[in-house]
Amino acid sequence: MNDAKATPTLAGRRRFWFIFTLLTGTWTMSISQSSLSTVYPTFMHDFGISASTVQWLTTGFMLTMVVMMPISPWLLNNIGFKKLFLTVLVLFDLGSIIIYFAPSFAIMMVGRLIKAAAVGVLFPSYQSILLTITPEDKRGSTMGVAGLVMGSALASGPIISGVVLKFTDWHGLFLVFITVATILIFLSFLTIQDVMVSKPSKLDTISIVMLLGFAGILYVVNEIGKPNVNWTIGWLLLIVSIAAVAYFTYRQFHLTTPLLELRVLKVVNYDLAIFLTAISYVALIVVTIVFPLYYQGILKVSPFISGLSLVPGAVFLSILNPLTGRLAEKFGYKQIMLLGMAMIVVGWLVLILIPNQLTLLTMILIAALIEGGNAFVMMPAVTLGANSLPNQLISHGTAVITTVRQILGSAGVAIATLILSNVTAKQLQAGVPALTANLKGYHAVFLTMLGIEIVGFILALLLRDDRHKA
Repeated sequence: MNDAKATPTLAGRRRFWFIFTLLTGTWTMSISQSSLSTVYPTFMHDFGISASTVQWLTTGFMLTMVVMMPISPWLLNNIGFKKLFLTVLVLFDLGSIIIYFAPSFAIMMVGRLIKAAAVGVLFPSYQSILLTITPEDKRGSTMGVAGLVMGSALASGPIISGVVLKFTDWHGLFLVFITVATILIFLSFLTIQDVMVSKPSKLDTISIVMLLGFAGILYVVNEIGKPNVNWTIGWLLLIVSIAAVAYFTYRQFHLTTPLLELRVLKVVNYDLAIFLTAISYVALIVVTIVFPLYYQGILKVSPFISGLSLVPGAVFLSILNPLTGRLAEKFGYKQIMLLGMAMIVVGWLVLILIPNQLTLLTMILIAALIEGGNAFVMMPAVTLGANSLPNQLISHGTAVITTVRQILGSAGVAIATLILSNVTAKQLQAGVPALTANLKGYHAVFLTMLGIEIVGFILALLLRDDRHKA
């Protein structure tokens, strides 16, 4: 077993510094993923580009991530974690340096995609490593700390970018990333160890090419609702992408050593965990995208106040994450996830039951309730899914969960924004006042989210709690 060989080498201070370095790297990369939106207007001015062009810094990042995530198990098994982590840090550092010195937007995109490749490999890998080096009965607490790191990144990303931009231009933000990544590279030589048994296998290049189908699907989903889209090409791309994903899936079941072991999908509890972590993530990401639009469009607050209004919910999420891990170990994962899904459902239900304009404080509290529910679901679902698998399949399991979560999260945002714009437009065409039309658009989004999260609650009821009692 992997952890039988790995765990004894990671005790006491060595284990602490290993996890500290790993999670600091993950935290830094998570911030880099989400902190650029505040800088987009500056990029548009400095490089003379449109809003649709600058948005590729986000779209391209997502597409690259979703292709790299399924490759992470092969990299873990063939390269060794120390080399892999150092490579990821070097790529992240290199991408930041390229962006810092970029003379044009095209060069900036190159740096951004290099960083996305690093993040796409690290996000499933760090979860796999934490689960591998932790005994099953302690995984909830460990993944709770991991959730704290990710939640705090969500909370502090906009704050850090805002503070840096207050004292310098956008170059200063990337200088921070370069500095932290460089320090972590040197620290990793001392703290990071190979904690997984190497299992060399041949890299299946055909499977890697087929992975582009995931990027194609995600790209088409993100084009939904945008003006001037050539849907002849869009539908063709979607058909080709679905065919590529279908062949990728077929191929994994027929290779002796697949790139991504999809036989994990035969475990019912694991399948339920996949959808629960994805459904809770959809709620979280829709809150972070749609609520600021409500704050600015309905409540007429400034973008700065709108951004600050996201912080309480994200901080609440961060605080709850370590607690939920310990509670799951004590009371069972099913009970904790049922509580979390109930919190999320109640949050969206309150938004449906109050048809009138809500105050900023009320919206902040509802956001905190939904994000708090996410803390009780997303990381516990990852942990329960891992506990349902043999240790040698954990890296494959986390890669599948992370990939599905990314795709469904992006699809959720695309669907929510499409519903919002279409319902609002139809109400305006019918002669409804602008404020009322906007409110009906938001209520349509809230109703859709309520339906999705009720499905999640039903899935949580179907879970089997297989925790081992002492």
